[in-house]
Amino acid sequence: MTWTAANIPNQTGRVAVVTGANSGLGFETARELARKGAHVVMAARNLEKAAAAERSISDEIPGAVLEVRLLDLGSLDSVKTFANELLDAHRRIDFLVNNAGVMATPPAKTDDGFELQFGTNHLGHFALTAQLMPGLVRSSTGRVVTVTSVARHSRGKLNAEDPHLTDGYGPWRAYGQSKRANSHFGFELDRRLSAVGASVASLVAHPGFSHTNLQSHGRRSTGRTGRSQQFFRDLVRRLGMSAAEGALPQLRAATDPSAKGGELYAPRWVISGPPVHRPVLPTSRRSHDLKALWELSEQETGVTFDLRAGQ
Repeated sequence: MTWTAANIPNQTGRVAVVTGANSGLGFETARELARKGAHVVMAARNLEKAAAAERSISDEIPGAVLEVRLLDLGSLDSVKTFANELLDAHRRIDFLVNNAGVMATPPAKTDDGFELQFGTNHLGHFALTAQLMPGLVRSSTGRVVTVTSVARHSRGKLNAEDPHLTDGYGPWRAYGQSKRANSHFGFELDRRLSAVGASVASLVAHPGFSHTNLQSHGRRSTGRTGRSQQFFRDLVRRLGMSAAEGALPQLRAATDPSAKGGELYAPRWVISGPPVHRPVLPTSRRSHDLKALWELSEQETGVTFDLRAGQ
């Protein structure tokens, strides 16, 4: 049977945090979770756009329980403030959907001096997940869903000696590396959670080719970078799914009672189709690579995980 948003169980009383919830996949994820009764924390860098997204959902779904909060994943200070304030307001967190990201940007840095894509797409989410872990552990069925991309298979191997690509930056190389980091993080997090018997599960999802405004939300592109982004946008317009369809893998990973930690959810035909549980390639689970990324991430962010915190 094809899984759709109608299959999402009732989520009344559960707290869901969705990063990048003001548009695209994040907006669709927030909307469907709110439709099923969840209290949805819409985390976004642009509060004006997030407020407009909140109004749109509320207009469509009377009684939706929504909460807009500022989160800039390109700033570790912003991540820490967000996490501290959220845990003050909500003792328990049931879902964390690490969805936000930037794609194929020109060379740029985060507030902390990280390469923009690796810093935003991976390191920001790494720090956020660590600091929200006490709330997730307090949920008997907590889940973390980290969103990756088919780009993780292309030019994405982590360069541990130069993770910020100071020597030979390429916009798609950097994007591929950041999305491979997303999947490595999701799988290694679940391994570590399982090792300590935590109640939290970590899963990975990718949306295939989904027609969203991801590229337009990155820094303004010029030259070759801009041309490559335009090519990708044109390709997705022809072959891609809608944002609502593209959000289904992460929604299924977050809410399907049969989903298990360490699993990958993706479109049936890789770039399109209904969301299904897909096998994970051995290259995505090499213990050496996963450990190297984890150690690097702790070093760069100064953040470590207490996987029993809150128990």
